[in-house]
Amino acid sequence: MTNKGIRIRRVYDEPSSKDGARVLVDRIWPRGLAKDAANVDHWAKDVAPSTELRKWYAHDPVKFPQFRSRYRAELHTPASQQALMQLRELATERPLTLLTASKDLDHSQAAVLAEVLKESP
Repeated sequence: MTNKGIRIRRVYDEPSSKDGARVLVDRIWPRGLAKDAANVDHWAKDVAPSTELRKWYAHDPVKFPQFRSRYRAELHTPASQQALMQLRELATERPLTLLTASKDLDHSQAAVLAEVLKESP
Protein backbone atom coordinates (compact mmCIF):
# COMPACT_ATOMS: atom_id res chain seq x y z
CA MET A 1 0.00 0.00 0.00
CA THR A 2 1.38 3.40 -0.92
CA ASN A 3 0.20 6.65 0.47
CA LYS A 4 -0.36 9.90 -1.36
CA GLY A 5 1.42 11.85 1.35
CA ILE A 6 0.85 12.42 5.03
CA ARG A 7 1.57 15.77 6.57
CA ILE A 8 0.83 17.60 9.78
CA ARG A 9 -0.43 21.13 10.26
CA ARG A 10 -2.03 23.30 12.90
CA VAL A 11 -5.80 23.30 12.72
CA TYR A 12 -5.70 27.09 13.02
CA ASP A 13 -3.68 27.47 9.79
CA GLU A 14 -5.43 28.50 6.61
CA PRO A 15 -6.43 25.38 4.59
CA SER A 16 -4.29 24.59 1.55
CA SER A 17 -5.22 22.99 -1.76
CA LYS A 18 -2.46 20.44 -0.98
CA ASP A 19 -4.14 19.27 2.26
CA GLY A 20 -6.33 16.56 0.77
CA ALA A 21 -8.33 14.97 3.59
CA ARG A 22 -8.11 17.19 6.69
CA VAL A 23 -8.39 15.12 9.89
CA LEU A 24 -8.34 16.54 13.40
CA VAL A 25 -6.41 14.17 15.69
CA ASP A 26 -6.98 15.94 19.04
CA ARG A 27 -9.28 14.45 21.68
CA ILE A 28 -10.80 17.83 22.54
CA TRP A 29 -12.04 20.47 20.10
CA PRO A 30 -9.52 23.32 19.62
CA ARG A 31 -10.21 26.37 21.74
CA GLY A 32 -11.69 29.35 19.95
CA LEU A 33 -12.31 27.54 16.66
CA ALA A 34 -15.86 27.34 15.35
CA LYS A 35 -16.68 23.91 13.96
CA ASP A 36 -18.16 25.33 10.77
CA ALA A 37 -15.04 27.46 10.18
CA ALA A 38 -12.53 24.67 10.83
CA ASN A 39 -12.68 23.05 7.40
CA VAL A 40 -12.14 19.60 8.97
CA ASP A 41 -13.25 16.54 6.99
CA HIS A 42 -13.10 14.13 9.93
CA TRP A 43 -12.46 14.24 13.67
CA ALA A 44 -10.52 11.11 14.66
CA LYS A 45 -10.82 11.19 18.47
CA ASP A 46 -10.03 7.46 18.69
CA VAL A 47 -6.42 8.01 17.68
CA ALA A 48 -5.83 10.88 20.10
CA PRO A 49 -3.81 10.28 23.26
CA SER A 50 -5.80 9.49 26.37
CA THR A 51 -6.68 12.39 28.64
CA GLU A 52 -4.32 10.99 31.28
CA LEU A 53 -1.40 10.79 28.86
CA ARG A 54 -2.12 14.24 27.42
CA LYS A 55 -2.21 15.82 30.89
CA TRP A 56 0.97 14.01 31.99
CA TYR A 57 2.84 15.11 28.87
CA ALA A 58 1.65 18.75 29.00
CA HIS A 59 3.60 19.36 25.76
CA ASP A 60 6.94 19.25 27.59
CA PRO A 61 9.56 18.49 24.90
CA VAL A 62 11.79 16.82 27.51
CA LYS A 63 9.07 14.19 28.02
CA PHE A 64 8.53 13.65 24.28
CA PRO A 65 10.52 10.39 23.91
CA GLN A 66 8.55 8.80 26.75
CA PHE A 67 5.30 10.34 25.46
CA ARG A 68 5.99 8.85 22.00
CA SER A 69 6.49 5.40 23.51
CA ARG A 70 3.38 5.57 25.71
CA TYR A 71 1.24 6.98 22.92
CA ARG A 72 2.34 4.31 20.45
CA ALA A 73 1.33 1.70 23.06
CA GLU A 74 -2.11 3.33 23.38
CA LEU A 75 -2.58 3.05 19.63
CA HIS A 76 -2.87 -0.75 19.97
CA THR A 77 -6.42 -0.61 21.36
CA PRO A 78 -9.15 -1.96 19.06
CA ALA A 79 -10.76 1.49 18.61
CA SER A 80 -7.41 3.06 17.74
CA GLN A 81 -6.54 0.24 15.34
CA GLN A 82 -9.85 0.72 13.52
CA ALA A 83 -9.27 4.47 13.26
CA LEU A 84 -5.68 3.93 12.04
CA MET A 85 -6.98 1.61 9.33
CA GLN A 86 -9.42 4.29 8.19
CA LEU A 87 -6.67 6.91 8.10
CA ARG A 88 -4.40 4.59 6.10
CA GLU A 89 -7.22 4.05 3.60
CA LEU A 90 -7.72 7.81 3.28
CA ALA A 91 -3.99 8.24 2.64
CA THR A 92 -4.14 5.83 -0.30
CA GLU A 93 -6.91 7.85 -1.95
CA ARG A 94 -5.50 11.37 -1.59
CA PRO A 95 -3.10 13.39 0.54
CA LEU A 96 -3.83 13.25 4.28
CA THR A 97 -3.27 16.18 6.61
CA LEU A 98 -3.32 15.48 10.32
CA LEU A 99 -4.50 18.55 12.20
CA THR A 100 -3.74 19.50 15.78
CA ALA A 101 -4.02 22.59 17.96
CA SER A 102 -0.50 22.01 19.27
CA LYS A 103 1.91 24.89 18.67
CA ASP A 104 4.94 22.56 18.56
CA LEU A 105 4.20 20.22 15.67
CA ASP A 106 7.49 18.32 16.00
CA HIS A 107 6.61 17.31 19.57
CA SER A 108 2.92 16.61 19.04
CA GLN A 109 0.80 13.49 18.83
CA ALA A 110 0.26 14.35 15.17
CA ALA A 111 3.99 13.86 14.52
CA VAL A 112 3.91 10.45 16.22
CA LEU A 113 0.74 9.49 14.39
CA ALA A 114 2.27 10.45 11.03
CA GLU A 115 5.24 8.16 11.82
CA VAL A 116 2.90 5.29 12.67
CA LEU A 117 0.81 5.77 9.53
CA LYS A 118 3.90 5.76 7.30
CA GLU A 119 4.96 2.38 8.71
CA SER A 120 3.57 -0.84 7.34
CA PRO A 121 0.35 -1.89 9.10
